[in-house]
Amino acid sequence: MPPRPPATLRLRVLQIVLILAVSLVSFVILTMPITLRPTTQALDVGVVLQYTMQSPRDIEYVSEVRTEEARKAAESKVESVYTQPDPAIARQQIERLRTAMQYITSVRTNPELSLEERKSNLVELSDVRLKLETIDYVVGISDTRWESAQSEALRVLEQIMRRAILEDKLEAAQAGVSSSVSLTLNEQQSTLVTELVTAFVVPNSFYSEELTVAARQAARDTVKPVVRTYKAGETIAPAGEIITPADMEAFQQLGMISTGQRWEDMLGATAVIVLSAVFVPMYFYRRKRTVVVNDARSLMVIALIFIVFLLGARLFTNRTLAPYGYPLQAAGLLITALYGLETGLVIAIPLSLLASYGLSNTLDLAPYYMFSSLIGLLALGPVRRFWGFVRAGAAISLSGLVVLMAYRLPFFTLDLLGIVQFVIASLFAGFSAASITLLLQYLLAQTLGLTTVFQLLDISRPDYPLLQFFLRNAPGTYQHSLQVANLAEQAAEKIGADPLLTRVGAQFHDIGKALNPTYFIENQIPGNVNAHHDIPPEESAATIIRHVTDGVQLAKKHRLPERLHDFILEHHGTLITRYQYGQAMQAAGGDPTRVDIEKFRYPGPRPSSRETALLMLADAAEARARAERPADDDGLRALVRNVIETVQKYNQLDDTLLTLRDLNLITESFVTTLRGTYHPRIQYPNAKTSDQDTTLMSARKENDSH
Repeated sequence: MPPRPPATLRLRVLQIVLILAVSLVSFVILTMPITLRPTTQALDVGVVLQYTMQSPRDIEYVSEVRTEEARKAAESKVESVYTQPDPAIARQQIERLRTAMQYITSVRTNPELSLEERKSNLVELSDVRLKLETIDYVVGISDTRWESAQSEALRVLEQIMRRAILEDKLEAAQAGVSSSVSLTLNEQQSTLVTELVTAFVVPNSFYSEELTVAARQAARDTVKPVVRTYKAGETIAPAGEIITPADMEAFQQLGMISTGQRWEDMLGATAVIVLSAVFVPMYFYRRKRTVVVNDARSLMVIALIFIVFLLGARLFTNRTLAPYGYPLQAAGLLITALYGLETGLVIAIPLSLLASYGLSNTLDLAPYYMFSSLIGLLALGPVRRFWGFVRAGAAISLSGLVVLMAYRLPFFTLDLLGIVQFVIASLFAGFSAASITLLLQYLLAQTLGLTTVFQLLDISRPDYPLLQFFLRNAPGTYQHSLQVANLAEQAAEKIGADPLLTRVGAQFHDIGKALNPTYFIENQIPGNVNAHHDIPPEESAATIIRHVTDGVQLAKKHRLPERLHDFILEHHGTLITRYQYGQAMQAAGGDPTRVDIEKFRYPGPRPSSRETALLMLADAAEARARAERPADDDGLRALVRNVIETVQKYNQLDDTLLTLRDLNLITESFVTTLRGTYHPRIQYPNAKTSDQDTTLMSARKENDSH
């Protein structure tokens, strides 16, 4: 496996460090306010109360502690469960008994054995140990009595083994054999049958962990939740009593527990932070197309926004209305404005959970933050108009009010004044979040050189100075760039890339040609001498390639967003100037060893995003379509596919994560756009016309040629 590039390794290290740093700072933010809250009597299980604890208000809640106690009591009443008697064991033991009795019969009827030898053989039986007096009786009884004893022994053993015989009840089962022997037998026969059967009675029912657990769980499930009710002023626990877990639960429900730095609080904060620290990177790991995770500066900005807004939210934890008026939603809006909707959504979820964690009003504050943030982000849209922020602010306020109606109003008694206060807090949160986002996205974009939608809209206006310079110096290239921008923008819409960024990047991708416009054919006047004719292929290629570096210099001079530098650098990737290379090969007699191909190669890098890859494909497709003028859709489609195959052949799309489906959508989008651009023209008749008509026709043809 090839070694990981150092830059990629550094980025991975930075990502891990940022996750750990943000998690650590979040832990400090979540736990520090706990130590600053006022405390009352220290309460804990097993502590003796110093004074009587009374309920400060009416409350009714499901007592988990008392419910669990009731369930454990029901569970303890369930005895161990054993399996049903195994008939296979019974059959096995009956067969063993039958075998033993057959052996006894063979000994009894063997004429070659003396009486003493018969007794000796019966004493040596391994499966059954008969008493000596019983052996004397077996040897001497008649065949009829022996057969009766055998039949009775089989019957009794079958009867005994049909019942459940537990391992710890084996002796009792064996002791009960004699009571099952038929009373029609005499005493000696009964003793013989008892001894024969007892030897083969074994356990046939065994303890089942699974059945026991199921029975106890069923007993637990039958217990209904225990509802506990306290009235205001009712005694929960009197002074001098030891605090029980049920008392602690009541104190927690009523908010009466001191909030010192308990290990449970620390563990809970750690758990929710770990969940967030796993959720965010895991999501972006599955969404590899998200560009922001591969940009170190963007990651640090997102981390800073996360920490600042989380800290601000935790400063208002001891207030009643302030948490609902705090514009936490601005964090998601700001990240969306800077880095896109997907990133904003993923960051808003853990931020909402952490900001409300561990507070007495968590159950309504957490959904308030989360739903208002998510709905505000969705209402914000593509962030191309000022009204998008107004719409987002209104959505945050309205959704916040709906959440309060669902999660607070039914559970907390509010008078008219309280309702009005919460309405005002929600309205303030929504519109302050929109205002803060507008201000901060502008300041961050200017300070950090980030690319925002408003910035892209501003620099894409035709009166932007750099575009005016481009139009005046290289009008042909300018028109080509507009055509490429149309192609790339439409395709970006189809595959879900950023259409505005793609369009603006395409407008500026060839800006470097404005410094040497005559070296590019689209700016050359027909009939003039081509500047490339009298110079070597290497020099010609260097002049053409230089438009990439010249473009970056112009972009820096005019302070274009750094994201647009990628479009300038990557739109040719690491391809070569094939025409000049062909000339060099022809001059070298076709010997590749005499030509340095690197002198004809663009500096690159290869496209690193779907947007810059679209520009590369659109640039090549538009140039070829303008040169070849395909006659129909099939010709256009073949041309576009050839362009894509050529780019793929030289591995230019390897870093872009474009799928085959994306490439098919790009092909159809290019064909549709090119069809409208290079559609067939009306052929005018050759009839004689007046000078005025001739002039008009010439003007139309000239317009069509553009």
